[in-house]
Amino acid sequence: MKKYLAEFIGTFVLVFCGTGAVIVNSLSNGSLGLLGISAAFGIVITGMIYVFGSISGAHINPAVTIALAVGKLMPKREVIYYVIAQTLGAFLASVLLYFIFPTTETLGETLPRGGVFSSFVLEVVLTFFLMLIILGMTSQKEHSHLAGIVIGVFVTGIILIAGPISGGSFNPARSLAPAILSGNIDALWIYIVAPTLGSVLAMLLWKFISGKG
Repeated sequence: MKKYLAEFIGTFVLVFCGTGAVIVNSLSNGSLGLLGISAAFGIVITGMIYVFGSISGAHINPAVTIALAVGKLMPKREVIYYVIAQTLGAFLASVLLYFIFPTTETLGETLPRGGVFSSFVLEVVLTFFLMLIILGMTSQKEHSHLAGIVIGVFVTGIILIAGPISGGSFNPARSLAPAILSGNIDALWIYIVAPTLGSVLAMLLWKFISGKG
C-alpha cells in the first residue's frame, strides 16, 4: 500500500506543479515561458525521485510502469494498482487546479500544435530516450544517487524540444486528467499511445543491448 500511496502523491505533485506552471504562464501573459515550464516539470520530477524512489521507484508515469513490467523489472500484478494510483493522483491535482484557476480553459493539457503526426513521433521518440535514461541511471548502483538530477534535467530538455509542437507530455497520466476535465479529448490518444509505445520499445532495446533479455 505504501508504494501505491507514494505513486499517488508523486503524480499529484507532478501534475499540480507542472500543469500548474502551464496555467500560471497562460494567465500571466507568458511570465514563465517555455523554459520556466520545462524547469518546473524537471525540478518536480527530481524531487519526487529522491523522496519516493526508495519506496515505489518513483515511476509517477503509467508508461514507465508498463515498460518496467514488460521488462520483468516489476511484478505484473502491481501494474494496475500503480496506474490507478498515478491516474487518481493526476485527477485530484487537476480538480484542485480547476478550483484554484476557474477561468482557465485548458487546465494545462497537451495539444498537438505542430500536427498529429509530428506530435506523435516526437512523443514516441523522446519518451524512448527518456526511458533509456531511466534504465541506464537506475541500473548503475554507483551512479544511482545522481539519477534524480540526470532524469530531471533530461525531462527539462525534452520538454524544451517538444513543448511548442506536442506540448511535451511523455506521460499518459499528465495528459489524461487535464484533457478529460477540460473536455479537450480529441487528441488524447496521442498522449496515451505514444509515450507507452516509446517506453516499451526502449525497454526491449535495453534488454537486448544489456544482455538481460
